[in-house]
Amino acid sequence: MSRDAAPDRVVATESATALLTKLTELHGGLMIHQSGGCCDGSAPMCYPVGDYRIGQRDVLVGELDLPDPLPLVRVWINGDQFELWKHTQLILDVVPGRGAGFSLEAPEGVRFLSRARAFSDDENHALSLSPPKTGAQLEV
Repeated sequence: MSRDAAPDRVVATESATALLTKLTELHGGLMIHQSGGCCDGSAPMCYPVGDYRIGQRDVLVGELDLPDPLPLVRVWINGDQFELWKHTQLILDVVPGRGAGFSLEAPEGVRFLSRARAFSDDENHALSLSPPKTGAQLEV
């Protein structure tokens, strides 16, 4: 990777992409919000677009492509939590088990899980040149 090529802040495993594809076909466009805790822990939560209100300080971590013609899936995180995670790539995965009660995958017998890997110094530099957008900037 060249010093100026910024990596994706979020990626999805094949199994996560397959589940997002299935859920999109069932429910329409989706979005993910990386939960910061509370009742469902720190799980990535999957909602139909518009069913979760994005705050002005929420950060758009990235967008996940699904097979055409399905819409992409935006991935969000709270601004304070982003400050703690900004040096890592979020890897959306799926594991067996009961999903979070408010997340769309709950009845599927699997749950989304966030994994992470630390960015290299070069990757962090490239990312610093193009900071992510917030809910306020995107007027969501």
